[in-house]
Amino acid sequence: MPRLDPVSRAQNDDPFIETLYGLLFDDRDPVDDPGTATGTSGDWWTTFANDSAVFKHAVDGFGIYRNANIDPVLREYVQARVGYCSQSGFVFSQHSKALRSLGEPDDKIAAVPYYQSADCFSDTERLVMAFADCLVLDLGRVPEPLFDKLKAQFSDREILELTYIGAMYMMHGVMSRALRTEWDDVDERVTEVFVAGSDDASLRISADDA
Repeated sequence: MPRLDPVSRAQNDDPFIETLYGLLFDDRDPVDDPGTATGTSGDWWTTFANDSAVFKHAVDGFGIYRNANIDPVLREYVQARVGYCSQSGFVFSQHSKALRSLGEPDDKIAAVPYYQSADCFSDTERLVMAFADCLVLDLGRVPEPLFDKLKAQFSDREILELTYIGAMYMMHGVMSRALRTEWDDVDERVTEVFVAGSDDASLRISADDA
């Protein structure tokens, strides 16, 4: 379950949120009868509905697609790679589906996690995913030679779109993990592993032994 309480239709008093609920869930209540067309529960939407301004700001951000110049396939490779690098199962899964809807083959989509060594990508696809790595893994530190290659292939407007969309979806991935929405509702995997049924002091490593 998400860490914040979901907002049902009965609890919502914002017409904009109600309109989006109708588009996503038809006449169902998304809390009592969850589920979207892409197979998610839809609790990202019901979590964001806790604040009308946050909800609207997030939805308005998606509007950049309507007038974007960048090739949608390249955009989706950036978003899928951002989802993978930000460790968001939700963002990665959704944009893998988006790539498939644009006609990209399954082998390429499956290779996004190791695009550096996969031979199925074009040089341009590798370039934009390398840029996505710089946005997420290096928090915006982009080597000058890489940026020079971007400038040689894309207009300033297209580079700004890639940067904005990549950073926006890093935010969505981080928020989804923090609030445990959708496919990011998972327990922490990196924990100490204790030996079951044993309190033997010899099994515990002291600071001096480490």
